[in-house]
Amino acid sequence: MRTININNLASHYMRYTADLHVHSHYSRATSRALNLETLYQWATIKGIHIIGTGDFTHPKWFQELQEKLIPDGNGFFKLKNLPSQLMTAQAIDVRFCLSTEISCIYKDGNKVRKNHHLLYAPDFETVAKINDKLSTIGNLTADGRPILGMPARDLLEIVVSASDSAYLIPAHIWTPWFSVLGSKSGYNSIAACFKDLTSHIFAVETGLSSDPAMNRLVSALDQYTMMSNSDAHSAQNLGREANLFDTACTYDGMFEALKTQKGFLGTLEFFPQEGKYFMDGHRNCGVCFEPTTSQAHHGICPECKKPLTIGVLNRVVCLADREQPQPPSHAAGFEYIIPLPEIISEIKGMGVSSKAVQQQFTSIIGLFGNEFTFLRESPVEDIKQQLGPIYAEAISRLRNRQIIPEPGYDGVYGTIRVFQLGELKNK
Repeated sequence: MRTININNLASHYMRYTADLHVHSHYSRATSRALNLETLYQWATIKGIHIIGTGDFTHPKWFQELQEKLIPDGNGFFKLKNLPSQLMTAQAIDVRFCLSTEISCIYKDGNKVRKNHHLLYAPDFETVAKINDKLSTIGNLTADGRPILGMPARDLLEIVVSASDSAYLIPAHIWTPWFSVLGSKSGYNSIAACFKDLTSHIFAVETGLSSDPAMNRLVSALDQYTMMSNSDAHSAQNLGREANLFDTACTYDGMFEALKTQKGFLGTLEFFPQEGKYFMDGHRNCGVCFEPTTSQAHHGICPECKKPLTIGVLNRVVCLADREQPQPPSHAAGFEYIIPLPEIISEIKGMGVSSKAVQQQFTSIIGLFGNEFTFLRESPVEDIKQQLGPIYAEAISRLRNRQIIPEPGYDGVYGTIRVFQLGELKNK
């Protein structure tokens, strides 16, 4: 395969994929193998051109970014010394975008607010400005995603003051516990959170438990670009959600597309039922309710008699002012994907991490180039010829949204199947 050199194409429009919410090994509950080299390697396996660095507020990670990355002249960064095992004839020349996630916990309107936000910067100088200011507010060394006792509005002010090209995008906006619109500690609108600086918000991250269609039930969100990312805590989870662009492959070009939706092609989405906060429920009690059932129980768990964790679907319904999604005429589309290891796992009847599943995954990547190409573009007939009719049928059903969901709730991931239980025994 021929290597695509982003530097040569940056001034021209091109199609590319970006996952802009990831973490490093300095964040809590993340893989110790989350370093730049591993992120690069898995980006090529998945089919991702631009990947966030994550965690630029952590002093040690920021030092590593400065040591290992060099500017590519377009607002992105490339690895200074690419390890020999990664110097293969890949069709993707991966670039990094400086990014981090901040957890804001504060009191506003006699209620404790907890929300997460994604920050982006075009250069190390801007990152240094942001970090210097934030270090006076909280401990940046404790976690790659630091917890700061400051309002989201004030965080936004620090970001926009650091550079005209520094941005804040609210993360996974519906998650119950830590988001702008979450049921437990959020607001009822974006404007209520960011107040006089709301005009600086141009995009929101939908999160794994919602998709753009759900968000388009709320007319107040029409003005925002619907962005999706993996929020990966391990490199293998890169690209479980991602963004599609057809614009100049530069930092300015990418964010201009997010601001205007010109050149923003849309997103690759988890089926939202697979997200771990889709339905209402109680994990410890094994209770999973649809919104109407929760309402019938007055939001109380019938097992332990404590309040249910109200999930994303219920929260969207509460704020919705439409019965059906009505995307603005300029809004980008989206498509669903299922991570390839999950499809292989279902077919083989083995765990995602099993040796047999991982070997098959590696084999498929070798045959088809990368995961996104296989899931989205490879002709079904080619898949049938190379892998057999079961894989061809699985991908056909995925592309036609013929799936069987078992929804997630209260921190428990859901499952998405493409075959009925017992169906594979007859194939």
